[in-house]
Amino acid sequence: MLSRIDEIQGMGFHLDLVLRKIQRAYLRKFTELGVDTTIEQWVVLYRIHQLGDDASQRDIVNENFRNRATTSRVIGGLEKKGWISKTRFEGDQKRFKLELTPKGQEILDLTLPSALELRKLAITNVDASEFETFIKVLDQIGENYEEDTGQ
Repeated sequence: MLSRIDEIQGMGFHLDLVLRKIQRAYLRKFTELGVDTTIEQWVVLYRIHQLGDDASQRDIVNENFRNRATTSRVIGGLEKKGWISKTRFEGDQKRFKLELTPKGQEILDLTLPSALELRKLAITNVDASEFETFIKVLDQIGENYEEDTGQ
């Protein structure tokens, strides 16, 4: 199979196909729940929840694998919806503190159980060693494309 990668349209095609299926499943579930959100908005909302009182815009930018402008737009969209608030940290006027509003917490409480179920669905019929190998291979492929590998 590895020797046929160009013949079968490349691994990017397969990765993109699977990613689109995952995204459609999440968006379909959000729609069923009556929640108007994008996957990126949901991921940022969830990350703010995980970080708790220490959630900063800088942290979200650094962890989101998107550029600062895109992440700022996502955060702005969440603010417009009234799902998060953005203030300054006390004693640190350089960093923005992000917090879930009651409405944002309500949205997260509504969607999180379904998101967790969709995560479980991803590994149905995949044993632990296969999944570990899958992650290891993905990590290696990612490392192969790192900008600082000298190629």
